[in-house]
Amino acid sequence: MSRRCELTGKSPMSGNNVSHAKNRTRRRFLPNLNDVTLISDALGRSFKFRISAAALRTVDHRGGLDAFMAKAKDTELSDAALKVKKEIAKAQAAA
Repeated sequence: MSRRCELTGKSPMSGNNVSHAKNRTRRRFLPNLNDVTLISDALGRSFKFRISAAALRTVDHRGGLDAFMAKAKDTELSDAALKVKKEIAKAQAAA
């Protein structure tokens, strides 16, 4: 399981721990990933994703999974999320 947000593509960053004496050692900044279940209104079913807390707030702000997927870039989405995006677009086109 990779440490990558399935909706925004957010992944670990690297940087330094800096002590009071200014000694620098390398470290990793990991994204705050959570396992969540999001419900699609267009499809009427739920999907499990591993997304960052920031992505969860963005999904909420945009008005749900369907609205988020409509604006999301294909390059940032995981394979599973891209599949869901295409299903939602197909369902909305048919409705």
